[in-house]
Amino acid sequence: MRMILAAVMGAMMALPAYANPISLEEISRYFNSFTTAQGEFTQINGDGSISTGTIYIARPGRIRFEYAPPDSSLVMAGGSQVAIFDPKSNQPPEQYPLSRTPLNLILAQNVDLTRARMVVAHVSDGETTTVVAQDPDRPQHGSIEMVFTANPTELRQWIIRDDAGGATTVVLNDLATNMQLSSFLFNIHYEEEQRRR
Repeated sequence: MRMILAAVMGAMMALPAYANPISLEEISRYFNSFTTAQGEFTQINGDGSISTGTIYIARPGRIRFEYAPPDSSLVMAGGSQVAIFDPKSNQPPEQYPLSRTPLNLILAQNVDLTRARMVVAHVSDGETTTVVAQDPDRPQHGSIEMVFTANPTELRQWIIRDDAGGATTVVLNDLATNMQLSSFLFNIHYEEEQRRR
């Protein structure tokens, strides 16, 4: 019996240490460890088309997706609003409250994924940890599925699923953190003025 127990214990110790998912506390700590971030991204849209560009983040509440030429589209959040700039349109940017997108969860002043009913899935495939989160007060506004790697904890991609069932995937590349970013990057009114010139 002692030999069987020793063999079982040995087998358990041989399992990879990363088999368990990264804890929600650690992922929350990761987000709260930076206020600004910048990196390249690849976006896979619901229709299968692919875009690339640069992402800028300034927590709380600000994000900018600057698409690479020849696409001059821009999506930005600032002042509690999200604005979508369409270069093919002569109209002002389409705007809606940031609270209507699940990105609001990771742009919060204090990210806390341990809140009741916020995380609806938390699993590991042995190499990455996937967390699916939604606003517990407004689950109808969709969800964000985030993929992390460990040692150190890093966000690698997310999938936004909106209230209509559409999905947009953003894959992040070399996301650097805690650098100086101009507030003009997230100023919707300033961007409108610049594009009118």
